[in-house]
Amino acid sequence: MPRRLQPGRLIAATHNLGKVAELKDLFEPLGFNVVSAAELELPEPEETEFTFIGNALIKARAACLATGAPALSDDSGIAVEALGGMPGVFTADWAGHPRDFYVAMEKVERELQAIKARNRKAKFVSTLAVAWPDGHEEVFAGEVHGTLTWPPRGEMGFGFDPVFVPLGRTETFAELKPEEKHAISHRADAFRKLKAALL
Repeated sequence: MPRRLQPGRLIAATHNLGKVAELKDLFEPLGFNVVSAAELELPEPEETEFTFIGNALIKARAACLATGAPALSDDSGIAVEALGGMPGVFTADWAGHPRDFYVAMEKVERELQAIKARNRKAKFVSTLAVAWPDGHEEVFAGEVHGTLTWPPRGEMGFGFDPVFVPLGRTETFAELKPEEKHAISHRADAFRKLKAALL
């Protein structure tokens, strides 16, 4: 049985400022006070799993253990069909250290050009995991499908948003207003499932 997530303090187990902003937009209107792992100066756990679910749970568990409060994490990435689903769970790694997503977007584009790919289909995947101090956990996954464009367009969003055009739209995620993106994004899809089950 899913457990109800009670409004109040909720730890966002991420140091990604873009994700924090989206999670605040989604949860704070429902009465949650979203505090990020970055704000609390929590260390970033090593993501050693090969699935979005596995890495989401690593982050949620670590933040929950460190704070004694329910923690929510998001593990997400972009899967490019012509590249066999890569970069997938390694999306952030493709951006290097320190993370530079323009470099990562260029790498994807170079690889598509190298194989002369006509198929530019891609999908964003998001997995939201919630961990409670007593060990209870819940996981919800969402997706949004689209195509890749080049060169990058738009100043909003983060990560691969400037090269991703969702199905049915002509704008990239980085050209959409935040409220428009929230209505159709992979994270919003996962959040709708979480909300139906836990809220």
